[in-house]
Amino acid sequence: MNSDLLQKKLNLYSNPSHQILFQLHKYRSEFRYNFQLAIPVMIGHLGHVLVGLADNIMVGRLGAEHLAAVSLGNSFVFIAFSLGIGFSFAITPLIAEADGEQDIDKGRRLFQHGIILCSLLGLSMFLLLLFASPLMYYMDQPPEVVDLAIPYLGIVAFSMIPLMIFQAFKQFTDGMARTKYGMHATLMANGVNVVLNFILIYGFWIFPRLELVGAAYGTLISRIVMMIFLIWILTSREKFKPFFRWISLAEIRKKIFSKIINLGFPTAMQMLFEVGVFTAAIWLAGTMGVIDQAANQIALNLSSMTFMIAVGLGVAATIRVGNQKGLRQFGELRRISISIFLQVFIIECFFAVSFILLKDFLPLAYINNEDVIKTAASLLLIAGLFQLSDGFQVVVLGALRGLQDVRIPTYITFFAYWVVGFPVCYLLGKTFGYGSKGIWIGLLAGLTVSAVLLYMRFNYLTKKLIQK
Repeated sequence: MNSDLLQKKLNLYSNPSHQILFQLHKYRSEFRYNFQLAIPVMIGHLGHVLVGLADNIMVGRLGAEHLAAVSLGNSFVFIAFSLGIGFSFAITPLIAEADGEQDIDKGRRLFQHGIILCSLLGLSMFLLLLFASPLMYYMDQPPEVVDLAIPYLGIVAFSMIPLMIFQAFKQFTDGMARTKYGMHATLMANGVNVVLNFILIYGFWIFPRLELVGAAYGTLISRIVMMIFLIWILTSREKFKPFFRWISLAEIRKKIFSKIINLGFPTAMQMLFEVGVFTAAIWLAGTMGVIDQAANQIALNLSSMTFMIAVGLGVAATIRVGNQKGLRQFGELRRISISIFLQVFIIECFFAVSFILLKDFLPLAYINNEDVIKTAASLLLIAGLFQLSDGFQVVVLGALRGLQDVRIPTYITFFAYWVVGFPVCYLLGKTFGYGSKGIWIGLLAGLTVSAVLLYMRFNYLTKKLIQK
C-alpha cells in the first residue's frame, strides 16, 4: 500500500504542470513570513514617502516654483541621505548573523559601535550640506527656485543628525527581526510632521505663514521626535536590555569599526550611485525649465511610494539571508531568497499596470498646472515600465547584502547607473531633445541593467556556496 502511494506521488511530480505547481508552492510557502518582516519596514518607509507626498501637495499649492525648489533642495538631501542610510544598512546583516549565532555580546558590541559611527556620520552630513548649498547658484537652475531652495536646505540639513542616530537604532531592530519598532516610531513622527507642515507652511493660530521654511522646520522637529521615541521603546523592552549595557572606552575596538565600515562603505556607494543618478535627473530636468522639473518631481514622488514596498522586501531578504548564513544553511538561503524575488515581481507587475492606467489622473493630486500634468503623465507611462526592474534590483541587492557581498555589487551599480543609465538620460533628454521623457528612458535602462547583473551575481554566489 505504501509503495503504491509512493508511486502515485512520483507519477504526480513527473507531470510537468504538477512540477511547476510544486516549485511555486516551495517558494509561495515563504510569502507570509516574508511579509511579516517586510510590512513594518514598508509602512515605515512608505510613511516617509507619504510625508513627502503631503509636503509636495501642500507646497505645490504655493506654485510650481515652490515645488521645484523642494525638488532641488531635496536632491542634495537625497545624496547625503543615501550615503548615511547605505552606511547604516551594514548594521542589519551583522546583527542578523549574530542573532542567528545567538551571540548577544557580539550583537551588543556591533550595535554600539554602529551608534558611534552613525552619529559621527550624521554630523558630517550636516556640515557637508551646509557648505554645499551655495553650489545651487552654479548649476544652471532657475534663480527664483534657487532662492527658495537654499533656506529650506539649511534647516533640513540639521535634521540629518537625529535621522542618522535613529537609523542606527532602526537597523539594529531590523537585524533582530523586530521591524515593527522602527515602523511605530516612523508613523508617529510622520503624523507630527504633517500637522506641523499644515501649521507652519500656511500659518495657523499664533503661528506665522512660513511657506517653504515651515516645511523644513516640520521635517527637523519630526525627526528629533522619531529618534527619541524609538530609543524610549527599545530601552523599555526587557529583550533589549542586555544590548544597552554600554561599552566603556576600553571596549572600543578598531576591528569592529573596520568590520562595519568595510561593509557599510560599499553599501553607501551603492546607494549613492543609485540615488545620485536620480538626483542628476532632477538637476538635468531643472535645466529644461520649471515645467519639466515640477513634472519630474511628481513622477519621482509617486515612484518612490511603490519603491518603498520593494525596499521592505529587500530588508526582509537581508535579514533572512543573514540568519541562514549564520546557520550555514545555504540551500534554504537560496530557496528563501528566490521566494522573495518572485514575491516582489508579482507586486511590481500590479504597480506597473496601475501607473499606466492612471497616468492621466495621479498628477491631479499635486498641481493644477495643465502643462505640468501633461508632462508628468508621459513620465508615469515610463515609470510604470521600470517598476519591475526597480523593485527586483533592490531586493536582489538586499539578498547580496545579507551574504555580506558588497564589493562586486558596488561595481555593478556604478556601471548600470553611470556608464549606461545617465549617458542615455543626457543623450535622449538633452542632446536629442526628448526632454524629461528621455531622462526617464535612461533611468529605465540603468535599472534594467542593474537588475540583470545583480541577479547573475546572486545566482553565481549561492550555487557556489551550495556546491561547497
